Amino acid sequence: MKRLPPLAIVAGLAALCLGACARDTAAPTGTEPYPLAVPTGWPDPPVRADNPLTVASVQLGRSLFFDERLSLSRGLSCSSCHQPDRAFSDSVARSRGVDGRTGMRNAPSLANVAYHPLLLRDGGAPSLEQQVLVPFFDHRELDADPQQVVEALADDADVQRLSRTAYGRPFDLYVLTRSLANYLRTLLSGHSRYDQYLAGDRAALSPAETRGLDVFTGAGNCTACHAGHDLSDHGFHNTGLASDLASDPGRQRITLDPGDRGKFKTPTLRNIALTAPYMHDGSLTTLQAVVDHYRTGGKIGPDKDPLMMPLHLTDQQQADLIAFLHALTDVQPLDTQP
Repeated sequence: MKRLPPLAIVAGLAALCLGACARDTAAPTGTEPYPLAVPTGWPDPPVRADNPLTVASVQLGRSLFFDERLSLSRGLSCSSCHQPDRAFSDSVARSRGVDGRTGMRNAPSLANVAYHPLLLRDGGAPSLEQQVLVPFFDHRELDADPQQVVEALADDADVQRLSRTAYGRPFDLYVLTRSLANYLRTLLSGHSRYDQYLAGDRAALSPAETRGLDVFTGAGNCTACHAGHDLSDHGFHNTGLASDLASDPGRQRITLDPGDRGKFKTPTLRNIALTAPYMHDGSLTTLQAVVDHYRTGGKIGPDKDPLMMPLHLTDQQQADLIAFLHALTDVQPLDTQP
């Protein structure tokens, strides 16, 4: 398979998805809406007009997410790097693809991606329907021709049944991308003890966690980037990591703007206690290491975000902050499918 530069991949994905829409604009026939449990007080996540969230589309997408045939039966599925018991993140610094190949980055949590305006750590995909194709084209991930994947699933009666129910057509690339995207839209994180506290249950947080919340919103200045219901501004920042920016320039890889060198998307802090190791390269292995990094203001560099300033936190404030971060773990699974 010919390797394409990043921008060419993104452009190709856009053309592929738009082409599929142009060839067949028939409305899906599986009209039973999926009962999405949006956390109290949150807006409904945006959906595409050509991909309504239905029970059949989510069921199909979920089955595909855990199916190793997406790697042409080479032992890898989406769930290999996005593990449900780790809030759909990975356990290694750089995720491993087919044949044990080491990937470019650490696989982030998929929690609340339904709300993200740009996907991937560098924002290289503008929609979930396009993002789900990226691993197929990356030789360090699934490394599989998606059309061959479609053909490998052509004789699966359950796949074909759900495809016709959800989209009124045989299983194809159009259905593959849209059903996977719809399953990802159901992975909502907003049911933690922190949320219970915000809803008025002051006993939901311990004294240490409550003090940590005060540090989070005050002396730690964490809410400068980690705010809103997803605890992320969904923006891009250079946080002063000692990374090899020659091999991974971050957001600059997409925009080609030198000012975006070393910038990566702000991750959600929801379920952060489950998603170690941290940062785009997995270089920080514990929450203590993360807090230490921000406490020092990061490494010196011309491209570092001006928000990255040393924090004058006491040892007790650090401990309380880490305690609060543990309170961001959901008390129910992200995957609510039976």
